[in-house]
Amino acid sequence: MVRVFILHLLLFLLPFITYGLWLWLSKRNTEPGRWSAKPMAWLTLVGLVLVITGLVGMASFDHAPDGANWRPSEMRDGVFVPGRYE
Repeated sequence: MVRVFILHLLLFLLPFITYGLWLWLSKRNTEPGRWSAKPMAWLTLVGLVLVITGLVGMASFDHAPDGANWRPSEMRDGVFVPGRYE
């Protein structure tokens, strides 16, 4: 669950990081108006679209095989056996 949260947080922050890198590399970060409300609104919108796309993608492609049962992780004879589908 933490992995999913971090993945979607990074998807949301990706446009902001890209825009900040672009400002830094183009030496335009000296103008305070570059981080005004208009670019922030577009970056937020793009970030939300990325998160929604990621959620839809996970719901579509990250599922159990048909007819498989989930076996949770366990300790067998002192050896950790990860969870799996059987």
